[in-house]
Amino acid sequence: MSTHISVPPQLLLERILTLEIVRVTERAAVSAARLRGHGNEKAADQAAVDAMRRELNKLPIEGTIVIGEGERDEAPMLFIGEKVGMNAGPQVDIAVDPLEGTTLCAKNMPGAIATMAMADGGTLLHAPDVYMQKIAVGPGYAKGVVELDASPADNVRRLAKAKGVDASAITVLVLDRPRHADIIAGVRGTGAAVRLITDGDVAGVIHCADPDNTGVDMYIGTGGAPEGVLAAAALRCIGGQMQCRLILDTEEKRERAHKMGVTDPKMIYGIEDMAKGDCLFAATGVTTGSLLSGVKFRKDVIETETVVMRSVTGTVRYIKAEHRQLEKFHLD
Repeated sequence: MSTHISVPPQLLLERILTLEIVRVTERAAVSAARLRGHGNEKAADQAAVDAMRRELNKLPIEGTIVIGEGERDEAPMLFIGEKVGMNAGPQVDIAVDPLEGTTLCAKNMPGAIATMAMADGGTLLHAPDVYMQKIAVGPGYAKGVVELDASPADNVRRLAKAKGVDASAITVLVLDRPRHADIIAGVRGTGAAVRLITDGDVAGVIHCADPDNTGVDMYIGTGGAPEGVLAAAALRCIGGQMQCRLILDTEEKRERAHKMGVTDPKMIYGIEDMAKGDCLFAATGVTTGSLLSGVKFRKDVIETETVVMRSVTGTVRYIKAEHRQLEKFHLD
């Protein structure tokens, strides 16, 4: 007697695509990792983009890139609006950052990742490639424990009170940029610690979700809006809070945002505003960091480590893979 296993459509995103999107970020990470330490950011980014596009086009989806590579650094794009997949299967929104931390990869420094999120069609925020103010904390706190418009010092004190600890026990992750000098001073003024990162604010926000292991309680700062949407997709899966606001400080940026459907330029976005539906998130390490191990090239094996998450179930899987069929990582 043959047994037929059918998968309800609403589970398709998980059952079929959870492992498939891991393959996408694995391929991008391996392609970028070949150029670790070569000092060429554009080449590493291009390699990751090409590999990611190649794998996305093998998936049984009708996919639309809603968060793509940026115009700011004139990167080789998986451009916004690009259609990917086999044009069969569920309609999905896709956010990609084929190589987050291009500088980290070029200099072979810790923390570069290949990352993407996939969600039900029409549910991811179509964010223009501008800067965005961000604040994020991990799960387990009452809603509104921190506020984007409160001062950094006030947010540290509020979080410390909610956690039941002194402010000196709080660690805040901040991108090391001159524009963040006031944030850094405000946090340190409370007795809290600041951990600075040079790049990679998707990984930065995700650190907040697991403070017991990462030692990071909160993320504050200004970074790219596309990275904000990717981080929101991850936090949807693992819990936590995030508030963001687009920085639309020129007429050209406001016009571009309006064309993408942003009607209120001053709106504060929560996680649900940026990633509404069922979503999957995956990230593969390119260089070893505190979140993931980087790609390892052995004699006959390539090793990767990936985290993949899903919002509906809250499942987080860490996948350590040994790839023996190395031809699949061919360079077209």
